[in-house]
Amino acid sequence: MTVKIAFEFLGGLALFIYGMNVMGSGLQKAAGERMKRLLEILTTKRIMGLLVGALITAIIQSSSATTVMVVGFVNAGLMSLMQAAGVIMGANIGTTVTAQLVAFKLTDIAPVVVAVGVALLLFGSKRRHRQLGEILTGFGILFIGMHLMSSSMKPLRELEAFSDIMKGLGRNRFLGVLAGFAITAIIQSSSASIGILQALAANNLITLQVALPILYGQNIGTCVTALISSIGTNLNARRAAVIHVIFNIIGTAIFIWITGPVITLVSHFGGDTMRQIANAHTFFNVTNAIVQLPFAAFIVMASRRLVPGEEESETGLKYLDRRILETPSIAVVQAVKEVVRMGRIAQNTLHDALRGFMDEDEKSLESALEKEKQVNRLEREMTQFLIDLANSGLSSAENDIVTGLFHTINDIERIGDHAENIVELSQYKIDNRLVFSDMGKEEFQRMADYVYSMVEDAVTALEKSDFALARSIRSREDEVDTMERELRLGHINRLNNHQCMPSAGIVFLDAISNLERIGDHCSNISLAVLDREKG
Repeated sequence: MTVKIAFEFLGGLALFIYGMNVMGSGLQKAAGERMKRLLEILTTKRIMGLLVGALITAIIQSSSATTVMVVGFVNAGLMSLMQAAGVIMGANIGTTVTAQLVAFKLTDIAPVVVAVGVALLLFGSKRRHRQLGEILTGFGILFIGMHLMSSSMKPLRELEAFSDIMKGLGRNRFLGVLAGFAITAIIQSSSASIGILQALAANNLITLQVALPILYGQNIGTCVTALISSIGTNLNARRAAVIHVIFNIIGTAIFIWITGPVITLVSHFGGDTMRQIANAHTFFNVTNAIVQLPFAAFIVMASRRLVPGEEESETGLKYLDRRILETPSIAVVQAVKEVVRMGRIAQNTLHDALRGFMDEDEKSLESALEKEKQVNRLEREMTQFLIDLANSGLSSAENDIVTGLFHTINDIERIGDHAENIVELSQYKIDNRLVFSDMGKEEFQRMADYVYSMVEDAVTALEKSDFALARSIRSREDEVDTMERELRLGHINRLNNHQCMPSAGIVFLDAISNLERIGDHCSNISLAVLDREKG
């Protein structure tokens, strides 16, 4: 009998978690555009971070996933610890939505909901219909899993050992906390572990007095996911994971002593034990957030004490971290920001290369080479991230953006390569003491300024999705081609008239050729921007 109970329970738990993930994925896709804007409204105001954390978690149906994502944001330098504290507190509130849904006991209609959801997934002609189908399918599977878990637990009433365990937990609240912590740490989902409590309550196998300490421990257990995720991250990311632990331990320490009044309060609002567990879960997390949010600065300070050290300077990805892949819609926005950053570094590389070329400034040339190395490193890291992002279940519009970014980072890297070529030509010019004619200097400076402005505008068009600016770059690329031909002919005339050195002329021609190719890559970047307009 115990083997049958275990198999049915595990099957029900698996369906519950799977349904929760499917529903969260569908909600995330449906709310994709709104989720992209959440980061823009996330300010240093703690209350805003709280609301954003609650909303994102309600959408993706997992406080662990939200906290892991926050660790990624902090690791990427996108979010400060103070902002992270507010979002983490909000995530604990958002995760209570699942328990409230489960308490409605919609098991009887779950098969119909799944049928409607699958029909929309298979036959829906519009993207919104398929997204709704995914939400409904996950919703229905969640309740089917809940029903299977609940059914599997009915025979436990006859087991004297189980009854003794419940009595022991009722006598010792701290054992209940440890049990809740262990269950959640193992299955890596506080929503699923709360669901187990509610399944027990559905069969009258657990009282509210026994359930509450377990519930408190489950909130601590959910921190394990973020702690594991923070391994190998920077100091602040590890501190963000510790903030999650501190928040829940403080909350548990407070509530463990007021369990009696909490039972009285929750019972006052009525409902069966399932509903009371859901209400207690919500009350615990909302009250914790209200009490601790004003003291967020002290919690951040405590995290710094527990994870001491000074941050090292970072030269890799700034806006991206693999943990952000938990929410692909937001990851797309951050990928664009990272590519824009890469473009600005390539722009600065070209600036230093041109300055070194014209002024024979070797410090500028060294600076250009260092920045070009950073561009190459970013190109490698971005490529891998975009591959992972492309396989994370994007909408068609988001997939088009990612495809465009693949091409764009290649073009930006090539701009860096051509800037490096100009550095090498500059060094050859300095080493061999080559001198340009006054006319040659003037012509090269004119073309260099024109191309540099194109690079600057191409990155701006990418950053702001400025389609008018992108179209102007396309027309300016033709002007660069014309300019390169005219400068080449002018140089040949100067050679024929003995107005410049032949060896200097070779450097001149190679340099303007590199500028012309940079113009081509600017045009390619503008095309990628214009593809968004079509989408």
